Amino acid sequence: MKGTPGTPDTPPASPRRTKRTASRRRELRREVAGTVGLLADAGDFAAMRDYRSFDFDHHDDYTDYLDHMDALLRSLAAQGLHTTVALFDPDEYADYCADHGLDPDSAGTRTRFTAELAASAAALPYTGQPIAELLTLLVDEAVRQATREYATTLLATAGPCADCGHDIGRACLERAAELLRRLLAGAGPGHHHLVCSVPATEEQLVAVLHAQVPDTPGTPSAPPHVDGREALDFTAVLAAGLALGGPGGLVLRSTTEGFEDRVHGWRLDRGRLLPLTAAAVFDAYCTDADTGEPVPPEPGVTHAPGYEVDLPDPHHGR
Repeated sequence: MKGTPGTPDTPPASPRRTKRTASRRRELRREVAGTVGLLADAGDFAAMRDYRSFDFDHHDDYTDYLDHMDALLRSLAAQGLHTTVALFDPDEYADYCADHGLDPDSAGTRTRFTAELAASAAALPYTGQPIAELLTLLVDEAVRQATREYATTLLATAGPCADCGHDIGRACLERAAELLRRLLAGAGPGHHHLVCSVPATEEQLVAVLHAQVPDTPGTPSAPPHVDGREALDFTAVLAAGLALGGPGGLVLRSTTEGFEDRVHGWRLDRGRLLPLTAAAVFDAYCTDADTGEPVPPEPGVTHAPGYEVDLPDPHHGR
């Protein structure tokens, strides 16, 4: 303070310097990434309202919460900030607080938990999509992540082959990748939608894959265009079905310009992927999975038999 004995005089900062400092801090702020935790449904929202520090009360509902979250995300984007959105699970949050000895009724604790979600939970970058669409994408991502983790666990615990000692999980992953290659090679040019379903002990494993096989007449076949993450998930679920050796199914729907859509089908049986007949494909595709009741066939769709993709006597099948 000026005039105080023993204290050096400090010249006041110039307006130009103050302005430059504020500008630099704004620029640096744009380089700070953030994570926002989003509650998946009204039940999760109700659970968080039990905390007094959670700034919503009984007058607010889940729709109000989503409106505020939508406004927050749009505000952050308008500032040029990169934001990752992750699902915030109240039960996992309570466990986290208990494990770390933290007070759950604290905004600071919620911030700490949210900061760790991006590395472990289902999370997606915010790109300006409506909050309802973002929520759907996050839930789908969470399902895919849980499916991938469970399938990976099944493969990791499959153990060694009693005949050759090779790791069954690794062998089934390699075989599933080859089966996928043969499935797409046999499907031919067009857009292909594949669904693999495997019943397991704790849950039904389901994986979806979209692939585009280019039409290159007179030249060597170009590789199919697939999303790498979808391919990994699909291969893991198919491999788990092979390793488990139980029932399961695979459906491939092909869309090719100038032709009706075609649906092919296969069944998993004792570690093999076996083609279904056209009649079996029709029955499977035209039956309600929940009620077992028949549903009308979809116009413009041909129910075709599966084609051979597996070896006659594959090893590491159960």
